[in-house]
Amino acid sequence: MKLRYGMNPHQRPATLTTVDPAHQPFRFVHGEPSYINVLDAVAGWQLIREAATALGRPAAASVKHVSPAGAATSGPLDAVTAATYQLDPAGTGPLTSAYVRARDADPKSSYGDFLAVSEPVDAELADLLRRVVADGVVAPGFEEGVVATLSAKKNGGFLVVEADPGVRPPPVEVREVYGLRLTQPRDEAPLTRDLFAGSEDLLLGSITARYTQSNSVVYVRDGMTLGIGAGQQSRIDCTRIAGDKADTWWLRRHPAVRHDRTATRVQDRIAQQLQAVEALTADERAAWLGSLDGVAFVSDGALPFADNVEVAARHGVRHIAEPGGSLRSAEVADECRKRGITLIRTGVRLFRH
Repeated sequence: MKLRYGMNPHQRPATLTTVDPAHQPFRFVHGEPSYINVLDAVAGWQLIREAATALGRPAAASVKHVSPAGAATSGPLDAVTAATYQLDPAGTGPLTSAYVRARDADPKSSYGDFLAVSEPVDAELADLLRRVVADGVVAPGFEEGVVATLSAKKNGGFLVVEADPGVRPPPVEVREVYGLRLTQPRDEAPLTRDLFAGSEDLLLGSITARYTQSNSVVYVRDGMTLGIGAGQQSRIDCTRIAGDKADTWWLRRHPAVRHDRTATRVQDRIAQQLQAVEALTADERAAWLGSLDGVAFVSDGALPFADNVEVAARHGVRHIAEPGGSLRSAEVADECRKRGITLIRTGVRLFRH
């Protein structure tokens, strides 16, 4: 299959070939994908498929540059999310709720995202997608009339991809770079509730980290990510970046932040919220941020220093999951005890490069 271009427009021609023609994992229903579109679709589909299976609920992810900007399972919509996307909290279906919960984690980064959902796209979700800036969707199917609705988006440039849930990926992954060929077994280390003492938020965070560019950390609460730090060389930078995103999510819910329902575009309403957040005084910000609590935190690699715990605690973190095994693991555990944070050592590293 001919792609629009490679990672950059000047990288042409670019093509896509199925390893096993008898088992097509994806069908490109509408639109002409780029190289990065394909990578986003593959990453998003793997994430939400694993999350939905592990947690038993519809799942969605908002992917940008091959990492999720947000991920969530279906659940209740708070007043801010409902107002931002002009939805009825009581009447919104589970698939739409999963996607808006995922997208609202970091709506600035999700601008122009590639979304992945675990259930067939219905008319409700298609109607929402007409009103947000997005590049494409991957799903296991589409209800009648939905493809026509989506195909008209972006002047016909919106990418619609159908995934086959019955296709199992090859057990071995192969990558060719600079004349070198690398092979490895596919990462199928089991992630289950038992590994996280029954915590669904830690489980969702770990599944999200598995499909996020390393180094990565994930803040999660009530079945949705609040902040994801991806692709940083320093883990503490990931922790701070993701923590700042979690703070922004919470500050958008400050009582002084008004929501202008007259704004016609979703992104305009979000911009107004962010402007209102900037207008809060230092005391207002500090008082409100101090009320954020019950957050789970996942690191894809071992926490090398206790400073990660210190920073995470500032963002309401009460539970941490990490592989363990760093030289200063004892100091990390001591810091968790001092701050009343439950620490779970999984023994499973989840690097992705």
